[in-house]
Amino acid sequence: MASDDLFPDSVKDFVFDLHDVSRRSFIPSEQHSLYVGSFRDVTAKYFPTSAWPTPAQISSECGGDPLFLSLYAELTLRHLQSVKRPNVHNRIEGWHTYRQLFDLLLSEAPEEEGGADAEKKKKESLYLVPEWCFDILHEFLYQFQGFCQFRTTTYCAAAKFSSDNDGENKAIPSHVADAIDALNSNRDAWAVETVLYYLHRLVAVGSGSNASATYRYLAILSLVTISRLECLLGDYKAAISALDVSAEELVNGVFPARLSLAYHAGVSYLMLRRYKDAVGVLGGICLFMQRGFKTGQLRKIPGSEQFNKLFDRMIALLAILTHICPTAILDDSIASIVRDKHANNLSKIESGEEGYEDLFVFACPKFVNAAVPDYAQALKPGAEMMPYGQDAYKLQVHHFMNEMTAHQTLRKMRSYMSLYTSIGVEKLASFNDMKVEEFEPWLTCFKHKVRQLERGEGGDKMGTAMDIHYYVGENLVHVDEAEKVRRFETFFMKQIANNDDILRQVERLRMDV
Repeated sequence: MASDDLFPDSVKDFVFDLHDVSRRSFIPSEQHSLYVGSFRDVTAKYFPTSAWPTPAQISSECGGDPLFLSLYAELTLRHLQSVKRPNVHNRIEGWHTYRQLFDLLLSEAPEEEGGADAEKKKKESLYLVPEWCFDILHEFLYQFQGFCQFRTTTYCAAAKFSSDNDGENKAIPSHVADAIDALNSNRDAWAVETVLYYLHRLVAVGSGSNASATYRYLAILSLVTISRLECLLGDYKAAISALDVSAEELVNGVFPARLSLAYHAGVSYLMLRRYKDAVGVLGGICLFMQRGFKTGQLRKIPGSEQFNKLFDRMIALLAILTHICPTAILDDSIASIVRDKHANNLSKIESGEEGYEDLFVFACPKFVNAAVPDYAQALKPGAEMMPYGQDAYKLQVHHFMNEMTAHQTLRKMRSYMSLYTSIGVEKLASFNDMKVEEFEPWLTCFKHKVRQLERGEGGDKMGTAMDIHYYVGENLVHVDEAEKVRRFETFFMKQIANNDDILRQVERLRMDV
């Protein structure tokens, strides 16, 4: 075991102080300063591209506290994997690091009143600020996502080499063979059922009446993480269901958690054809971010370099949504950004070309295939990459485009119906290049496609994404366009904001003079 005398005093002081505030003093402001500020400063000074000391090397600074050492191991692993690309062994090591941390967290969790050890565990013995709790869970899922993608890529690389070998008995590249061997020997690493088990256990222990603040934070933020995981797996209904019990006050206080929640909820609502809800969620967070970018508030938050990327993705999703759901209400400033950024794609869609796919591929998350493949199959001559090698996101894109193909026909129907108060079914069918018997089912289909669930105060209720109402009688389609409510307040608010911008520019000119 190496002595901690080999390390600078500032490193030892940081570890000692972080342990003290996490296990004894429980002062939130002090821990926040250490976690957000001091760790970043010490890292930049001593370990910008290298690993921090191992837990064994600094154990004397925390009295060998197993739980704190696991927290320290996760924190420093997170830093190392951000500056160096992990190999298969690093990824498996990361899995064991998280398993050890969660096992220790769960073993120290307060028990329900009346339990055998309830009194013993009633006293609070750990405090983590919400930002730290979310970073642990966010990185846990990020590494799961990365491992699934690595597993798929490695399998495909081995299968491709085997299928291209043509009986020449060439050896598979050593790095691929080594990765396949390590993956085959650790088939339970990053298993999706175990990942879900830990997240649901954290929710369970943190939802009890006896739970401490830290475990309540972990429970609420685990729900955000579960929602993200279900979205990545393509179970959008489960992703939305996980949000119903989240505490908005805490989530809104940790902006990266709020952003993750809004983005993955928006994607899930889109894929469930709940277009108004998707616009509401994504439009709200984009408006908040737009103001935060202007004031510089968001730049002060660690990880802010990723915010612009997610903002652009959400704007692309809004471009899709506002085009297929014209009744959705979007703030004028965000609608203007949507038009400016994606005018080209929207014009493609209007002209009948495929613009939806480009927008969705850019905006969608990196979906994962959580199934463990038969690695031995990849090494056999003539191995096929399909079906395991199919990119998970391509499957989701295919599902999305099937829906948009129907919308293309429906959009054309709507454009003709909006020109009339009544029109013959035969005439409308001819406009759409269909026979009457082919066209009549589309009239019913249109009603069905735009019918959707909408969130309300009393729970979800059925609504419609249509801005026109129509019915068929005596071979005539009768059309009644929805009344458009004029929103004067948005005009005046926008003009007030413009005047404020002009006044600030005038003040700058005065100072320059």
